[in-house]
Amino acid sequence: MKTQFYDRSEAGRFLTEVLIPYANREDVIVLALPRGGVPVGAEVAKLLNAPLDVFVVRKLGLPGHPELAMGAIATGGVRVLNNDVVEALQIPDRVIGLVAEEEQRELERRERAYRDDWPAPVVKGKTAILVDDGIATGSTMLAAVAALRKLGAARIVVAAPTIAASTYDQIRRAADDVATVIVPEPFYGVGQWYEDFSQTSDEEVRQLLAQSHSRAHEITA
Repeated sequence: MKTQFYDRSEAGRFLTEVLIPYANREDVIVLALPRGGVPVGAEVAKLLNAPLDVFVVRKLGLPGHPELAMGAIATGGVRVLNNDVVEALQIPDRVIGLVAEEEQRELERRERAYRDDWPAPVVKGKTAILVDDGIATGSTMLAAVAALRKLGAARIVVAAPTIAASTYDQIRRAADDVATVIVPEPFYGVGQWYEDFSQTSDEEVRQLLAQSHSRAHEITA
């Protein structure tokens, strides 16, 4: 049984073995959470013969307590609110709006940095495979799943090389399918399951996306 990956690329290859049923399907799109999810997603997309794109999610942190998420925004202009937090703390719409505006600027900056002038991915009616390099608490991934629901994805598959055992059931309830290789407990952090967990740069994300777009163009040309 696999107990550690060398790097994100190797992890993507192992993850793809679990995702083989989704290979060579025209309705499948691989959406990676930047930045660390992109090298994993690039391997998955290549081996499944599917298009790759990024899906940017920004949490809406409560002012003064940014670790407390009021909700999130994501690629495609979607906003998802954590109604339990909003109602319990009686957070005004004005506060949510101000934080959302700030995070929207950062989301747009990241999308420009990653995909240049390429349009946002179309996910309506598609099987979206959401990829990250690992899932600890799952808050960002759960926000991404909720956003894709709003965008009309037909089926959502959460895929990560390693998922904390304490989070796995929550992810499984939210998504239509979950693909993973290692489900450890205890889970101290994603990095412990990689020999090389060096930071993925914006430039690497751009290169991997460009390679995927180039490969897709060659196939359709």
